[in-house]
Amino acid sequence: MLLGVPLLLAIHLRWVAGWHAEGRLLVSVLLSGAALDSTLLQMGVLDFAGDSLLLPLWLATLWLLFGTTLNHCLAWSARPWWRASLLGACGGPLSYYAGAQLAGVGMPLGLWPSLLILAGCWAVLLPLLHGFASLQRQRLASQ
Repeated sequence: MLLGVPLLLAIHLRWVAGWHAEGRLLVSVLLSGAALDSTLLQMGVLDFAGDSLLLPLWLATLWLLFGTTLNHCLAWSARPWWRASLLGACGGPLSYYAGAQLAGVGMPLGLWPSLLILAGCWAVLLPLLHGFASLQRQRLASQ
């Protein structure tokens, strides 16, 4: 899977108008997601196998791929802001739960406390990421 990600990103950036602005959005999403997951790791909400203080590469690539959806298939969730917040609060924890089952990510605080923390984080994060996407679209329109 990791080998296919650069190809998918290259195809995505080739097809979108304003690949430079879209690239900045992808980097913003990657940095925001890495900051969130690193914080959750340090707080003991998530446990990636081993004594790693860094996110696994596969998780970083998921953030990049998630960034490609904000201006496209997830654009409907941007307005009103509460729609993104509701989607984040529901979808975010479910994705982490599925990922935990597939990749052996631990939730040391227990399932429900971890999911509730993730719901709160994602209720804030998804509207924020849509804000980044909106800035990217404004920059593209002004060029």
